[in-house]
Amino acid sequence: MSTAPNSYPSLCSSPPLPRTPNSPLMPISLCKQISTKNVKSLKLSIRVGNSGPGKRSVLIVRASADNGAEEKAEEGENKYEEYEVEIEQPYGLKFVKGRDGATYIDAIAPGGSADKTKMFSVGDKVLATSAVFGTEMWPAAEYGRTMYTIRQRIGPLLMKMEKRYGKMDDAGELTEKEIIRAERNSGIVSGKLREIQMQNYLRKKEQKETRERELREGLQLYKSAKYEEALEKFESVLGSKPELDEASIASYNVACCYSKLNQIQAGISALRDAMQSGYEDFKRIRSDPDLENVRKSEEFEPLMKNFDESFINENALNAIKSLFGFNKK
Repeated sequence: MSTAPNSYPSLCSSPPLPRTPNSPLMPISLCKQISTKNVKSLKLSIRVGNSGPGKRSVLIVRASADNGAEEKAEEGENKYEEYEVEIEQPYGLKFVKGRDGATYIDAIAPGGSADKTKMFSVGDKVLATSAVFGTEMWPAAEYGRTMYTIRQRIGPLLMKMEKRYGKMDDAGELTEKEIIRAERNSGIVSGKLREIQMQNYLRKKEQKETRERELREGLQLYKSAKYEEALEKFESVLGSKPELDEASIASYNVACCYSKLNQIQAGISALRDAMQSGYEDFKRIRSDPDLENVRKSEEFEPLMKNFDESFINENALNAIKSLFGFNKK
């Protein structure tokens, strides 16, 4: 069994997933205080891990510029229309778990399959997806189960979506930041600002406690060889806006789970996510028995070469020694 680095316990990687309903928190609607006119896009350039190839991720967060449609949605007219779209890997979508436990679009990668359709918007809710294989559609009732299906999907992914006009269930963090920034720029610290700051603090504290609990629960399930149930816990952590160290640990353990289930493509995907989030115990990755099946993949070594700079440097040094006869006896 593999172990998590530093302050976290061993968190690694059998089947139906438990159906444990989440207890939603009531979001505080603050959207009407901010005008969304002429908002086109907000670009986020996210740097993760060390420098080197394959380690830069750029995502675009798009806000809805259709104020009329948004106002109709608020008033209950034409509320949350649905649409279907089929995409190919790489999907170019980042997902987040809402307070209701459902799956929402958190970011869209430029140039990806989803971006090219021009249909997705940040905040849209996933209602159903293609099954792991075949043409059957599975409802997206729980975040962990939905991610499990998306990662393992064989062939094009058909998604049934609900247009939310940028109104995500996880309480509109961008709107709160805009309110805080506006009040600070005006030099006025009102009671509303203090209230928002306290709400943010309490929410983040609660989210962190929940993530830590789910990591521990995932570990116990993994130790009991309940890999699919452990997957839901680890995926839930990843959907709850984790810090980079939490994301790297959870992703690594997702990769271990998929390796144990012999779901190689999904394991490679999760392992890539782990290293992009900063997981750097490359010796463990190359020796962990829980990743044995993943290491058999033809994609494993090319993936490692994108991240394991020490391994690349060691190979280069050995090549130089060989060239000049230093390795000869």
